[in-house]
Amino acid sequence: MRVLLTGHQGYLGTVMAPVLRAAGHEVVGLDAGLFADCVLGPAPADPPGYRVDLRDVTAEHLAGVDAVIHLAALSNDPLGSLAPELTYDINHHASVRLARLARDAGVRRFLYASTCSVYGAAGGDDLVAEDAPLRPVTPYAESKVRVEDDLHALADGDFTPVYMRNATAFGFSPRLRADIVLNNLVGHALLSGEVLVLSDGTPWRPLVHAADIARAFTAALTAPREAVHDRAFNIGSEVNNVTVAEIAAQVAEAVAGSEVRITGENGADPRSYRVDFSRFRAAAAGFDCEWTVKQGALELADAYREHALSRADFEQRFTRLAVLRAATEAGTVDDTLRRRP
Repeated sequence: MRVLLTGHQGYLGTVMAPVLRAAGHEVVGLDAGLFADCVLGPAPADPPGYRVDLRDVTAEHLAGVDAVIHLAALSNDPLGSLAPELTYDINHHASVRLARLARDAGVRRFLYASTCSVYGAAGGDDLVAEDAPLRPVTPYAESKVRVEDDLHALADGDFTPVYMRNATAFGFSPRLRADIVLNNLVGHALLSGEVLVLSDGTPWRPLVHAADIARAFTAALTAPREAVHDRAFNIGSEVNNVTVAEIAAQVAEAVAGSEVRITGENGADPRSYRVDFSRFRAAAAGFDCEWTVKQGALELADAYREHALSRADFEQRFTRLAVLRAATEAGTVDDTLRRRP
């Protein structure tokens, strides 16, 4: 299968491309390149691809493509709040435009990287399934809800959109992100000796390793059409439904000599939800996540040590918001987050 992978030079795409190729798929990448240089360790071997802004995709980029895996986005809550109008322009409008172009080009399957953040303020201890009310509390999560709605309207007998609601990612990627919870806490523990939690530690977070996300998308590519057509799936594992305080405790165990410090200075976080992941296990028979939070914390600690992660890189080069601010100040990216020639 010829697969167009958007965001192939991002945190998840860099992990996903080799998994897809190992499964026998031909992978073509598409990425604006904003974070292509955010590499820790040896440079990854990217698939061939296009260096193009998502807003500038044309029909030619989709010629001969059987399926699209759409990861490219302003990719977390703080980044999405940087400029909400750009979040909707890129994450919502450009994503739907891509889907229309794909449908018109004869693409059969469109796997959309949504998020469990759509449940936002679900609260409580009950497991949240895909038919639960959506309560997004950030522009990032709201943009994902809007795309799901618009893709539903595009679904037909020849075009199958699938909404992959990923839990919060963790784990090592050659294009590291330090601004997601487990990756961030492990870095702080190694660099400062503290596992620093700024919230009160009580919110629930579902977590999933980047490699398990890659395996899930690969499974969804070839799952029976009737099992996935125009359906939403939570991607993760119930064992990784943990509170922020529990994540911190796991990090302290993985990084010897570190201590948990929960300051609560940011108050209670309204984003709290425990998630039911059984629907995707049923649709993609035989799929289950392989990584636990504890294993991920150990993996990250080993990788950070092996590649001599510095505080400057941790706080700047591997924090998406800092990268974009620096690029804007340097003039390599304009105010609309487009790369300048």
